[in-house]
Amino acid sequence: MLTKIILGLLGIITLIFAVFYIKDVLKAKKEGKLGEGSFAAAAGSGFVVNFFDTLGIGAFAPLTALLKGFNITRDRLIPGTLNVACTIPVVLEAFIFIDGIEVEPITLITMLAAAAIGATIGAGFVSKLDEKMVQLVMAVALLIVSGIMLASQLGFMPVGGDAIGLTGGKLIFAIVANFIFGALMTVGVGLYAPCMALVYALGMSPKIAFPIMMGSCAFLMPPASLKFVKEGAYDKKASIAVTIFGSLGVFVAAYLVKSLPLEVLKWLVVLVVLYTSLSMFKSYSKRAKTVK
Repeated sequence: MLTKIILGLLGIITLIFAVFYIKDVLKAKKEGKLGEGSFAAAAGSGFVVNFFDTLGIGAFAPLTALLKGFNITRDRLIPGTLNVACTIPVVLEAFIFIDGIEVEPITLITMLAAAAIGATIGAGFVSKLDEKMVQLVMAVALLIVSGIMLASQLGFMPVGGDAIGLTGGKLIFAIVANFIFGALMTVGVGLYAPCMALVYALGMSPKIAFPIMMGSCAFLMPPASLKFVKEGAYDKKASIAVTIFGSLGVFVAAYLVKSLPLEVLKWLVVLVVLYTSLSMFKSYSKRAKTVK
């Protein structure tokens, strides 16, 4: 019953976002302001990153690298594009995993709500930042994410326990942490890696990370992305391409792939994230020198 209520609420929130999103894209198309990047490149990138996102790799960091590497959109629009483009694919993931893995209700509901509130507050701030500031924030954020992922790969992170819920101080800590993760997601920091680290660190079962992190993203992304849509702080062409083909990638990963060796891919993602962070630092440095 609780699962149906959660998914029903998520469906309503997502539908509201989708109406504004599609309306804005159609308006931009009519005015000839969809964007200048390659639709095909964005579509291919969306399929690939959301395919692996469904398997727990995370989409924001690799998609940032692809958007920047293929010159699909301007750096200033990357945070908004990440959030808007991946909202519907992530909601699809949440429907798949929340309904399939048992999580203690209070833990699930409070962590999902915390992430959504954090993202809503964060998006209003981030959408108004100039390109130079976005480059700096994302460079630092991606460096942090690469550190978390590297620590996980090297076995420095806790491996979790078998709990399906939290109480007391641990629950309060988890709520505060997920609030922060939600806010950081609006600057392009994927929630998956830090949320997975949090779940492991607090002694919960590793499988619990999937409904919590995917549900958190699913609930925080529609309201946060709606702010980016209203501010016009996203690339319309790239976003709609990633949304359509990313959704396809989710279904392929969830229903057609039974098992996949991910260790090599995880190391590759660490390198890509680190490279993208350094690239952002370089772009920020060049712009800072130009301003001077």
